[in-house]
Amino acid sequence: MQLSDKHEGTTTKAFAGLRVLDFSTTIAGPHCARMLADMGAEVIKIETDGGETMRTRPPLRKGCSTVFGQLNVGKKSVVLDLKSEDGKEAVRRLVASADILVENFRPGVMRRLRLDYDSLRPVNPRLIYCSISGYGQSGPSAELPAYAPVIHAASGYDMAHLAYQPGRHRPDYCGIYHADVVTGTYGFGAIASALYQRTATGLGQHIDVSMLESMLSLTVIELQSSQFAVKPPPRPMFGPTETANGYVMITVASEKTFQGLMGVIGRPEWITDARFSAYAARRDNWADLMDGVEDWSRQLTTDACLVALGTAGVPASAYRTVTEALRDPQIAHRQALSSVEDEGGAFQVLNLPFRMSGADTRPGRTMAVLGEHTGELRREIGLTDGAPIPSGKTGVQG
Repeated sequence: MQLSDKHEGTTTKAFAGLRVLDFSTTIAGPHCARMLADMGAEVIKIETDGGETMRTRPPLRKGCSTVFGQLNVGKKSVVLDLKSEDGKEAVRRLVASADILVENFRPGVMRRLRLDYDSLRPVNPRLIYCSISGYGQSGPSAELPAYAPVIHAASGYDMAHLAYQPGRHRPDYCGIYHADVVTGTYGFGAIASALYQRTATGLGQHIDVSMLESMLSLTVIELQSSQFAVKPPPRPMFGPTETANGYVMITVASEKTFQGLMGVIGRPEWITDARFSAYAARRDNWADLMDGVEDWSRQLTTDACLVALGTAGVPASAYRTVTEALRDPQIAHRQALSSVEDEGGAFQVLNLPFRMSGADTRPGRTMAVLGEHTGELRREIGLTDGAPIPSGKTGVQG
C-alpha cells in the first residue's frame, strides 16, 4: 500500500543505514524512537527480561498490547541485564556501531550504570545521545520522578486550560499524555538536527530534552500574558457553540472569517458596529458577539450549521470522538493508518503525520517478540549466546 499516488515507486528511507539503541520506556522515548524507525533507521529496543512496561497495557489480544505496538512497531527487541558486566559490555559493543542512543531513565541512572554519554563517547565519538527527562539533566528538580500528568500540572498547562472553563475551579483529570508525545517529537527534531551537524563536524553530541519545557512551549499566549497584565475576555474565545442538536467549534481568527460569520448569522451591520469592528473591542465584547451567534446556531442542526459556515469559509467542526475522526474520508484519502501485526493479530497504527515526496515514511509491519533479536545481535558483536540474567527495575521517566 502506498501513502499516495505521488509516492508510487518511492522506496527511499531518509534514515536508512542509521542504527539506534532505544533504552526508553512508556511513551516519550518510544515515540521518538518509533519516528526514527519509520524514517528507516534500524532501531534496537533494549528491554529487561520482563519486557518493557507498555507490553502489558490494554487493549490486549492474546497478551499483546496494541498501545505497545503503536509505539514500537518496526523495532528489534534485545533483552539485556544492564546491571551485569555482560549486559554493559554488550551495550558498549553495540554503541560502537550505533549512530543514535535514546534513553529516558531518571537523570543519574545511566551514569551509575557507566552507560552515560561521557562514558560512551570514547567508544564512539560520532554517537548522538538523546536523554529525555521530566525536568532536564541538571538543576534542583532534575532527579525528581516525573510522568506526563505530573508535568502537565508542574508546567502550568492544567491551570492555563482551567482558566478557559468558566465557573470551574478543579483542574481536569489527565488521560491524554500531551507531554510525552510533544517531548518525544522534540527529541526527534533535535536528533535530526544533530545528524545534520555531524555531517560537518564528524562528531556526535549529547541532547538533553526536558518534558517541563516541552509543555511550556504549548502555552504560547499564556507564557507571554503571564508576564504582563492582560485582561481575559468575558467569555473564552474558542469553545462550544450550541446548535439545535449539539455543539460546533467556530474559530474566528481573522477579519475575513469574522466578516464571513456575520454574513452567515444575518448580522452584516455588526461588521461596522463599534463593539465588534476592531479586534480589541471585539475581544472585550466577545460574550455579546457569541450570544448573537448562538441565537442563529440554536435554530439549526449541527450539520446545517457546518454547511452554512463552510460555504462562507468560516473554520468550524462538529465535536467528534476519536472513532468518528478515524472514519473521516480525509483520513482514508491520506492513508493515515497502516495495518501491522503482532502475535495477537492485525491492528492499525497511525502513520507519521507528514508525507515526503522523496522518502517513504510508512512504519514497519510487525512488532518484535520480547528478546527476538537478542541472539542475532550478540553474535554480531562477538558475544556468546546465553539467557540474559534477570534484572531488577530501574526508575524511569515517562
